[in-house]
Amino acid sequence: MNREYHKWFSHNLQRDMELLVFGHAGRAVIFFPTRMARFYDYENWGIIASLSARIENGELQIFCVDSIDGESFYNDEVFPSVRIDRHLQYEKYLLEEVLPLIYQQNDGGYVETAGCSMGAYHAINLAMKYPWLFKKAVGISGRYDLTDNIGDFRDLLNGFHSDEVYFNMPAQYIANLTDDRLLSAVRNMEIILAVGETDPFLSGNQHLSSLLWEKGIPNQFHTWESNAHRPHYWRKMAPMYI
Repeated sequence: MNREYHKWFSHNLQRDMELLVFGHAGRAVIFFPTRMARFYDYENWGIIASLSARIENGELQIFCVDSIDGESFYNDEVFPSVRIDRHLQYEKYLLEEVLPLIYQQNDGGYVETAGCSMGAYHAINLAMKYPWLFKKAVGISGRYDLTDNIGDFRDLLNGFHSDEVYFNMPAQYIANLTDDRLLSAVRNMEIILAVGETDPFLSGNQHLSSLLWEKGIPNQFHTWESNAHRPHYWRKMAPMYI
């Protein structure tokens, strides 16, 4: 299996960023890490190995990007407006730096987003905001409104609200989408949501799926036994949905 390590200084984030590429051709997948995890964790957890046959036969090319959640949503030392601004810088890094690398390495014209846990939020949010760039979005065990208090999972913005926050919470902005161009592009994407039947985020996933259907946006919704919020389950889910 082709494996490449990339590192460069991001002009958007003003810091070094790293990522791993697995495969040589096929559908390009931006694979976002879980909460506070790193770009190498999916490999360490055996999730890349679970996709190895499809990677090696040229069906998939996986781009495991890094996270800066510790500098954005989970950075309690700065005001919430600074957290969301940092997230938007990360978004620009993805659009202006990671996507050009993908286009350079992969001329298949097919890019999708995917992620588990917090990575699912990034995958779904980025694809919903820029659907003309992506063919598919996969959210596994995801949370799609980071301002909700759900069990032990607190509001990551401490009650702060702004346009920047609203337009980065899929469970908030999808209900009010009216732009025909945007809706048409989202409807053309393949969207998959998967979550455990006892996962604290189950109701949020059900809500998001319903919002999408209300807007005429087809999506697949899958529930798994138990909590299913662990690498053990993601190793099974990734080959089915990505």
